[in-house]
Amino acid sequence: LNVVVCCGFFLQVLNEKKLQEVDSLWKEFETPEKANKIVKLKHFEKFQDTTEALAASTALVEGKLSKNLKKILKKIVAKDAHEQLAVADAKLGGVIKEKLNLSCIHSPMVTELMRGIRSQIEGLITGLPSREMAAMCLGLAHSLSRYKLKFSPDKVDTMIIQAISLLDDLDKELNNYIMRCREWYGWHFPELGKIITDNLTYCKCVRKVGDRSNFASTDVSDILPEEIEEDVKAAAEISMGTEVSEEDINNIIHLCDQVIEISEYRTQLYDYLKNRMMAIAPNLTIMVGELVGARLIAHAGSLLNLAKHPASTVQLLGAEKALFRALKTKRDTPKFGLIYHASLVGQSNTKNKGKISRMLAAKTALTIRYDALGENTSAEMGAENRLKVETRLRHLEERGIRRISGTGKALAKTDKYQNKSEVKVFDPSGDSTLPIVSKKRKIQEVDEQDTEVAVKAKKFKAEMK
Repeated sequence: LNVVVCCGFFLQVLNEKKLQEVDSLWKEFETPEKANKIVKLKHFEKFQDTTEALAASTALVEGKLSKNLKKILKKIVAKDAHEQLAVADAKLGGVIKEKLNLSCIHSPMVTELMRGIRSQIEGLITGLPSREMAAMCLGLAHSLSRYKLKFSPDKVDTMIIQAISLLDDLDKELNNYIMRCREWYGWHFPELGKIITDNLTYCKCVRKVGDRSNFASTDVSDILPEEIEEDVKAAAEISMGTEVSEEDINNIIHLCDQVIEISEYRTQLYDYLKNRMMAIAPNLTIMVGELVGARLIAHAGSLLNLAKHPASTVQLLGAEKALFRALKTKRDTPKFGLIYHASLVGQSNTKNKGKISRMLAAKTALTIRYDALGENTSAEMGAENRLKVETRLRHLEERGIRRISGTGKALAKTDKYQNKSEVKVFDPSGDSTLPIVSKKRKIQEVDEQDTEVAVKAKKFKAEMK
């Protein structure tokens, strides 16, 4: 049995009788003397420099067969083709078997064997002091780490995480600066804050004019519309604000410069974030937008970590505190987290937000895995899934006019409304022709009725006799 170890490359012939008991194999590598009885150095290939060592290590980590290793295997192992080759990585063993037609073995016994060789590697390779070996291992480890950080495609999304974090910080700072600017200049010209509602326009106007007495002689038509400009000039003449010094105005103008610069940089940063999201996660961007997608990636740590989350976790990302509080108090759990700010959830009414967020999270989880693990960079899958969610949303919104009975799938049949304008003629037959009689009867009428009743009673008695 031959073994490949990456320290330079060297192959060792083993005594296979001692390898049958895996659990007690570590005892055979307690000392260098015992290790030399088990393994024997067959060939050693030294790396020329750190670059060569880094290339070989990177190839082994990725499960690829480097050129130097291929030459050594052809040169040395081909002589003992009848023997098996022990490899620590099953993927590398498959590549060796495919390209060189060598029989490879990977098992728990090989793992324990590699562990023992690493522990006694100083005694197995003669002529290498332990201090130099430690320095070489440390240098190779640093080079490998720098290579991974520089060239790993998984680390590209760190730019998105930093950009969205900076965007949130800029929004907070801009809000504080604008509030301070409005409050500060409001002591001098309080009416301006009610007339101009846009913050950036307010700061540009203050920076250009300065003191409110300059509004009458300053043209601000490039900043404000004509109607608002007239209102501002009229308000400046009758303003109730206090007088301030020129030094105060200069400081306020300097603050306005800061607000305008930060606003311009925020616009530039947003464009950068949009382009990066479309390059790294185009399907996710189409589903939930670049801001929500970037916040999901930042919350998970990376795009690959986000791809490992199930749809139910994607739905509740950002609402962990509310979720655990609901579980602790045994109340209803939240229905959405960061995904609530997606445009599709915002379009739905309050009753359907939970259903739409659940379906959107399921489709978003698919698009995230496609972006993170797929080789194709097209955004067709995201567009198709977004269309499905929009169709579902439309069906939910139209459910109010569906029939309650039956399957519930067929639409209720409603007659088309037609405006029928008919000319109706007044019917006088319904009018009463009886004379109007007062409700109170006269005494004379009551007496006459009583006498008539008495006469009818006498006639009835006579007939009965």
